[in-house]
Amino acid sequence: MGPLELYCKGASVWVPDEVAVWVSAQLLRDYNPEEKLLYLQLGNGLELHYPVESLSDLPPLGNPDILEGENDLTALSFLHEPAVLHNLRVRFLDYNSIYTYCGIVLVAINPYDQLPLYGEEVIDAYSGQDMADMEPHIFSVAEEAYRTMTREEKNQSIIISGESGSGKTVSAKFTMRYFAVVGGAAQQTSVEERVLASNPIMEAIGNAKTIRNDNSSRFGKYIEIGFGRKGDIIGANMRTYLLEKSRVVFQATSERNYHIFYQLCSARNYPDLRELKLLAPEDFRYTGQGGDVHIPGTNDLAELKRTSDAFTILGVQGDQQMELFRILAAILHLGNVNIQASGRNSDRSYIDADDSSLVIFSKLLGVEGPQMAHWLCNRRLTVGGETLVKPVPGQQAVEARDALSKHIYGQLFTWTVHRLNSALRSQRGQPKSFIGVLDIYGFETFTKNSFEQFCINYANEKLQQQFNRHVFHLEQEEYIREELDWHRIEFSDNQLCINLIEGQLGLLDLLDEECRMPKGSDESWVRKLYDRHLSKTPHPHFQKPRISNSAFIILHFADNVQYECQGFLDKNRDTVFEELVNILKASQSELVAELFQQQSTFTSVTQESIHSGRRAHKLTVGFQFRQSLQLLMDTLNSTTPHYVRCIKPNDLKEPFTFDPKRTVQQLRACGVLETIRISAAGYPSRWTYEEFYTRYRVLLRGAHDQEQAQLLCRKALPELIPDLDQYRFGKTKVFFRAGQVALLERLRAERLRVATVIIQSWVRRWLAQIRFHRTLKAIMTIQRCIRGTLARRLTMTMRYTKAALIIQKTYRMFVVRQLFQMIRQATITIQAFTRGTLARQQYRQLLSERAAVLVQSRVRGWLARRAYTRVRAAVVFMQCCVRRRAARRELLTLKKEARSVERYRELNKGMEVKLMQLQLRLDQEVKEATSLRETLNTERDARKTELETLQATLQKLQNQKAEPQPSLEIIKEVEEQRQANEKAVQEIERLTQELQMLKSERESFMKEKENLSAHLLTQQQAGEESIHEAVLKATTTIKSELDEERRKYQGLLRDFSRLEQRYDNLKEMSLLTERTKGHRRTDSTQSLSFEPVSPSLTPLSSLSTTPLSASPFPSGLPSPEPVRRVSVTSPTFERRAPWSSESNSMELLMESLDVSKDPTVKMKGDDLAHAYDAVRVANKFLENQLRTQHIHWQKEMEALRFQLKKVSSSGTIPQDIQDLLEAREQECVRLRRELRDLKNTSTIRRLLTQVLSVSSTAQESSCVTEPPKSAPVAGLLECRKKDECKLLKNLVTDLRGDMALTLPPGLSASVLFLCIRQIDQSGDQMRTRSFCTAIVSAVKAALKKHSNDVDMTALWLKNGCLLHDLLAQHSSKQMWESDEMVPLAVDLSDQIRVLSDLCIQAYQQLLSITEARLQSIVVPALLESESISNLAGSAGKLPLSRKRTSSDTRMVGGEAPSMSSLLRELGALHTAMSRQALPPELMEQAFHQLTYLMCASAFNSLLLRKDMCNWSRGMQIRYNVSLLEEWLRSRGLSAGGTVATLEPLIQAVQLLQMGKKTEGDAKSMVQTCTALSSQQIVKILTLYTPHSDLDERVTLNFIRTVQGLLKKGSDSQAPQILMDVRQVFPVTFPSLPSPNLHADQLKIPDNLKISFLRRA
Repeated sequence: MGPLELYCKGASVWVPDEVAVWVSAQLLRDYNPEEKLLYLQLGNGLELHYPVESLSDLPPLGNPDILEGENDLTALSFLHEPAVLHNLRVRFLDYNSIYTYCGIVLVAINPYDQLPLYGEEVIDAYSGQDMADMEPHIFSVAEEAYRTMTREEKNQSIIISGESGSGKTVSAKFTMRYFAVVGGAAQQTSVEERVLASNPIMEAIGNAKTIRNDNSSRFGKYIEIGFGRKGDIIGANMRTYLLEKSRVVFQATSERNYHIFYQLCSARNYPDLRELKLLAPEDFRYTGQGGDVHIPGTNDLAELKRTSDAFTILGVQGDQQMELFRILAAILHLGNVNIQASGRNSDRSYIDADDSSLVIFSKLLGVEGPQMAHWLCNRRLTVGGETLVKPVPGQQAVEARDALSKHIYGQLFTWTVHRLNSALRSQRGQPKSFIGVLDIYGFETFTKNSFEQFCINYANEKLQQQFNRHVFHLEQEEYIREELDWHRIEFSDNQLCINLIEGQLGLLDLLDEECRMPKGSDESWVRKLYDRHLSKTPHPHFQKPRISNSAFIILHFADNVQYECQGFLDKNRDTVFEELVNILKASQSELVAELFQQQSTFTSVTQESIHSGRRAHKLTVGFQFRQSLQLLMDTLNSTTPHYVRCIKPNDLKEPFTFDPKRTVQQLRACGVLETIRISAAGYPSRWTYEEFYTRYRVLLRGAHDQEQAQLLCRKALPELIPDLDQYRFGKTKVFFRAGQVALLERLRAERLRVATVIIQSWVRRWLAQIRFHRTLKAIMTIQRCIRGTLARRLTMTMRYTKAALIIQKTYRMFVVRQLFQMIRQATITIQAFTRGTLARQQYRQLLSERAAVLVQSRVRGWLARRAYTRVRAAVVFMQCCVRRRAARRELLTLKKEARSVERYRELNKGMEVKLMQLQLRLDQEVKEATSLRETLNTERDARKTELETLQATLQKLQNQKAEPQPSLEIIKEVEEQRQANEKAVQEIERLTQELQMLKSERESFMKEKENLSAHLLTQQQAGEESIHEAVLKATTTIKSELDEERRKYQGLLRDFSRLEQRYDNLKEMSLLTERTKGHRRTDSTQSLSFEPVSPSLTPLSSLSTTPLSASPFPSGLPSPEPVRRVSVTSPTFERRAPWSSESNSMELLMESLDVSKDPTVKMKGDDLAHAYDAVRVANKFLENQLRTQHIHWQKEMEALRFQLKKVSSSGTIPQDIQDLLEAREQECVRLRRELRDLKNTSTIRRLLTQVLSVSSTAQESSCVTEPPKSAPVAGLLECRKKDECKLLKNLVTDLRGDMALTLPPGLSASVLFLCIRQIDQSGDQMRTRSFCTAIVSAVKAALKKHSNDVDMTALWLKNGCLLHDLLAQHSSKQMWESDEMVPLAVDLSDQIRVLSDLCIQAYQQLLSITEARLQSIVVPALLESESISNLAGSAGKLPLSRKRTSSDTRMVGGEAPSMSSLLRELGALHTAMSRQALPPELMEQAFHQLTYLMCASAFNSLLLRKDMCNWSRGMQIRYNVSLLEEWLRSRGLSAGGTVATLEPLIQAVQLLQMGKKTEGDAKSMVQTCTALSSQQIVKILTLYTPHSDLDERVTLNFIRTVQGLLKKGSDSQAPQILMDVRQVFPVTFPSLPSPNLHADQLKIPDNLKISFLRRA
C-alpha cells in the first residue's frame, strides 16, 4: 500500500479557500491517476471537482480525528500548513487553549481576554516539572530554560517575537515573573523585586498605543537575568534596541504617544505636579495628534502611581523623580512653542519673546529662554575660519524643535535604562550563568514603510537565520545520536537577503556613504541602489517598483516589502544642532546637565557644524543598530535558545475571534511553518521499539514477545512498507517519513476491523441464543397461565351447564314431555333438510375456490418461467457480446505480453480468482436448489393440512345435523332468566362500590386527623429546634472567626520567623565584616549567654505611635522553606518616606546588636529598615484586628442573650434546652477568655522595646520590690546560676539525636520546669524571668540546628507544648479549683505567650520539613506510579507527543517514586509524632494539612497534563488514592476532615471514568462532581485523551451540554481552575491537664551529664 492509496473514498483532504484559507473536504471516489480529477464533498454539502494535473497537485491529506487538538504540532501524522492552521483553530476556539508546541517553538495566540492562567498556583504546578509532561504554557518554556541552565550550567535565551499586538510584552513579563519567583523566593532577597519593578517603568517610557495594540513596545529589549551558584537571582542587565523616537513628535490617527506623557497629564491637579503647568492631553501638540487620548479599561493615574512606586523600589528618590517628570513636561511644552515665518519669501522664522510654552520649557529645564528661541530659528556656519549665523525657514525651525524633543527623550530613555541596570547590577559578584529574555519587534509591513520598518525587518532576517540553523542543528543531532543513514536536509537560508542589507556596498553601506556626502539626499541614494543592485549585478532579493522611482522592494523571508526612501537619511543621521545641546549642557538642573554632559557614554550626536576643509562624522543610527544587532546575535549563538512565537488572531482585538488569513500570514512570517517544513523533510514521526510493538503488534507475525520488540519490528516493517526510504532504524527508535504513520494506522484499522467482524458475529450469535431462550421461556410461561385461565373458565362453564341440564331435565319431564314427543319428529325432518342444503352449498363453494387457486398457480408459474427464459436469454446474449469484446482486447494485450513471465503469473493469478468465483457460484446454485426443494415440501404439507381441515369440517356438519334442536319458547324463557340474573349481579356490584367509597372516606378522615396531630407536634418541635439552632449558629460563627484570627496570627508568626532569619543573616554579614578588620574568638561555652536576645523574648511596652508607610501588609505569607514552591505575591515592604524619624532608634538598635555601619553593608541597613517597618505594621495590624473582632463578638453575644430572654419569656423552655443553653454559654465564655489571651499577645514589639528602653529597664529593675514568697513545694530540682548555661547546653542545644530519641517524652521540659519552680521558690524574680528567656532562646537554637530533622523537631514540639502547659497551669493568674497545686510567685505570662508562639513555629517547621520531602514525590506517586500492573500498557495508546531530550532529567536506573515511598514519608512523620506522645488532635491537624497539600499538588498537575486524563490512568489514580485513604484510616487519622480533603481529586478521577456521551451522563456528572468548579470540569473534559481505540474523545456538543447544566446550577462561582497549594489551616493545641511533677518520678540518664542538679 503506497501513499497514493490513502486517497480513497471517505478520506479527508484540505482544499484552498479564499475566505477560510483552507477548508476540509471528503473524497467521494477513490483517486484514479488517469481521471485527472478528484470528486470531493465540502463540509457544507457542496460537491467539488478538484483538478489534479500531476501528483504534486494532490491536496494535503487530513489527520485522523484522534490527533485533533494535539498540543504539539510535530506529533501530527501529516505536517503541512492546513493541518497546523486547523489544529491551532481547534485549540483556540473549541478548547480555549492559547498555547501550542511546535517542536522547540511555543506558539502563543493572544486571546484579548483575561484568563486565570498565571496565578501563583500555576507557577507551583509548573515548577520542577518536565516540559513534555505538562500542557503548553509560557511557564513551561521558562521552567525548561531554568532547569537546563542549572543542570548544564550553560546560558539560556528565550526569544519572544511577533507582530505588534500579539502579546510579546505580556509573555516577556510573565517569563520574568516566573524567574523572579523560582530564583528569588528561597533566599528572600530584594533582587527579584527590582527585576519585576523594571517592567512598569519600561512600559511607561517605551510603550504606546497603536492601531493594532493598546500597549505596543516601541523598542526592542534583551534582559539578562543573572543567577548564582544556587540558582538564585543575583542581578540583571537590560539592553535596548531602536527606540521609535519619531513617535514623540508624531502619532498617526487613533494612536498615542508614550504612556508616561498621558500619565503625567492625568495627575496635573496633584499639588506636587502643579509646578509643571501641565494641561489636558488634547491641549498638547505632541499628545493630541492621534485624536483618541484614552485607552478603554486603563487608568493613567493609577499607572503613574505604579510607575512611581517602581522608581522608588529601584532606588530613584522622589527629588530625582520630580526632575525626570520636569524633563518630560518640558518636552510637551516644547511641542507647543509657536514658530512663525517671516521675511520676504518666508525664509526666516522667529518665536515671540512672551511665548508661554517656551517660558515654561525654559523654567522647567533651567535654561535661558531667549538663547533657546534664537538657536531654534538660526543656524551657525563656519566657513573659511569665519563664523556666520544664518536664519532658517519656519519649516526647518519646526524640524529642529522636533529633533531636539526627540533627542531629549532619547537621552532620558538611555539614562533611565542605565539607571535601571545600575539598580539591577549584582551585589554579590559576577553571575555564574544567565537567562536572557528577548522581547523584540516582529516582521512589519505597512502601506508605507520607512527606516524603522527597514531596521525591524533586518533584525528579523538575522533572527530567522539563527532560528533556521538551530532547528536544523537539533534535527540532525537526533539522527546522529540514533546513527541513522540520512541525507542532508535542505532548508531556506536567507543569507543572500542579509548580505543585501549588511554586506559590502549593501543598503546600509550605501546609506552611510550618502549620509557623509555634503549634498546627499534620499533620491540620490535610491538611484545608487538601482545602479548597484539592478543594473550592474542584479540581486535576486532586490526589485524596483513599476510606478515609483523613490522606493525599492526587498524580498524578505516572510513577504515582499516596499520601502519609501523619504526620510531615510534624516533618520539615519539623527541630526540635532550643537548649539541647542550646548544650551542644555549649561542647564541649572542637575539631571539635564548629566544627560548631556555624559552623552558620549549613552548616545552619539551628529554635529551639523561644517569645518574648513573637512567634516567631523559620527556613527549613524544604522551603523549602531548593526553593531548592537551583531552583539545580540553573538550572545544568542553562545546560549541555548528557546523560542516563543506570538500570534495575533484578529485585527479587531475581539476576544477569542480567529481570522485564518491573518494567522497564516503570521505563521509564515514567524518561522513556524519553516519548522514544520524542516521536520517534514526528514523523519518527523519517531517511535521507540517498545511503543511501536505495543501499538502495531496486531500487524506482526509469529510469537509476540516484548523483549524482542526491536527484532520483530525489523522483520515486519519491510513487509508492511516496501519502500525502504520511507523509514529508518535507529539505535532505540524507528523513524518514519510524513504520512507513513497514517498508512500503518490504516493497515492496523483494517486488521482490527476484520477481527471485530468475527467477534461481532460470535457475540451476536450468543446474544441471539440468549434472546431466543428468554423468549421461549416467556412464551411457555404465558401459555401456562392462559391455559390455566381457560381451564378454570371451562370448569365454571361445565358447572353452569350441568346445573342447567338438571333443571331442563326435570322441567321437560314434568311439563313438556308430551309436547316434545309431538314435535320431535317434525323437528328432525326440518333439520335434516336444512343441514343437507347448507352442506351442499359449502361443498360447492370449496370446490370452486380450489379450482381457482389451482388455475392461478399454474398460470403464474407459466408466466414466471417465460419471463425468466427471456431475461436469461438476453443476459447470456449481453454477456457473450461483452466477453467477446473483452476477449478481443485481451487478445491484443496478450499478444504484446506473450513473452512476459510476469504476465503468465498474473494469468495464473487470474485463473485462481476465476476458479474461486466459479466455486462460489456453484455453492450459491446448490443453496438455491436446496431452498426450492424446501419450498416444495412446504407447499405439499400445506395442501395436506388444508384437506384434513375440510374433511373435519364436513364431519362436524354431519354430526350437527343428527342432533335435535330446542324449541323457540324454551330459548326465550332461558334468555329472560339470564337477563334477570345479570341485573341482580349489577345491583350487587353497585352496592359494593358504595360500601368501598364509605370506607375510603372514613380512612381519609382518619389520615387527616393524624396529619393535624403530627403538624401540631412538628410546630412544637420546630420552636424548640429554632432556639437550639440559634445557639449553635452563634457558637459556630464565633469558632470560625476565631479560627480565621488564628490563621492570620500564625501567618504573622511565619512572617516574623522569616524576618528574624533575615536579621540573623544581617548580623552574620556584619560579623564577617568586623572579622576582616580584626579576628576575634569567643568561648563556645559562653556563646549561649552572650547571644543577643531574640526579638520575641523581651518585655512588652506601650503601643508604638510612629506613623507607618502606606504599603499594604498581607495577612498570610509563605513559609521560608528552601523549595521552589513559592508565591508570586511575596510581601515587599515598600517605604515611600525617607528613613528619618526613626534614625535614632535605628542607630541604637544597630549599636546594641553589634551591627557595623560600614558603607559596604549599606544595603543590609536598608533591609533592616524594611524589617523594622514590617514589625511595626504586623504589630498594629494584629492589635486592630483583635480589637475589632472582640467588639463584634460582644455585640453578637448581647443580641443572642436578648433573643434567648425573648424566647424564654414567651413560654417555658424544656430542661434539656436550658442545659444546652448553659453549656453553650460556658463555651462562649471559654472562647472569650481565649480571645483575651490572643489580644494580649504582642510579642512582635518586644525586640524594639528592649532596644529603645535599655536604660529605663535598668532603673525599673532597681526599684522592684521583693515579692512575697509562695508556699514551699517539695520534689524540685535546684540549679545554681553558674550552671544554667551548662544545663541548657547539655539538655537542649547540644542534645544529640540518637540520645534524644531514647529519652522519655517531655523529659527536658519536666526537668526545666522543676528548675523554674525551685528558682521561683527562692524568690529571685529577675532570675526566674531571665532563666525562662534563656530556655526559649535555647529551644529556638535547637530548632534552628535541627531544621531538617523530623524526629528532633517533634521532640522539641512536645517539650515546648508540655512546658507551656505546665507554666500555664501553675500561673499566678490561673483560676484553680484544687488547692493541691501551688501557683508560681512570679508572673510569667509574657514567657508563656512566647512559648505558645514557639510551639506554633515548631509545628510549622515540622510540616515544612515533611512538605519539602513530599514535594518531589507527590505527583509521581499519586499520578504516575502504576500500582495496578499492565493496566496502562494493555491498550496500546498511540504516543502523540515527541519527547524533548533536553528536558528529561530523571535519573537513569534510579528508583521512581511510588506510593510506598509516599507512605514511607508519611509514616516517618507519624512515627516521630507518636514516639513523642503528641496529642491525637494535633496529629490529625498535621495530616489534614499534608493531605490537602498532596491533593492540591496532584489535582493541579492532573489539570495541566493531557497524558493523565484518560480512563486507565484514572483507574490507577483512584487505586493510589484508596491506598492513601486506607493508610489514614488504619492509623486513626480519618477524623477531622483529613480524608474529605481528597474529595476534589477523587471526583476528578470519577469524572475520567464516567460515561461522556448522552445527556444523562452529563446530568449524573454534574450531580456527582460537587467539589469541582465548572471551569475544572470543563478543563478535564477538554483534556480527556483516549488511551486506546476502544475509547473516544469527548465531543464539543457534550462539553457544551455540561456547561449549560453547570450554568443552571452555579451560584456565581469565582473563576477557579487550580487549587491553592499555599492554603494553611490554623492549628489549635489541645490543653491537656498535666500531673503534679516530682523529682523522684523522673528517670534522668547519666549520659545527659546534668548530675550537678540537686534535689530540693
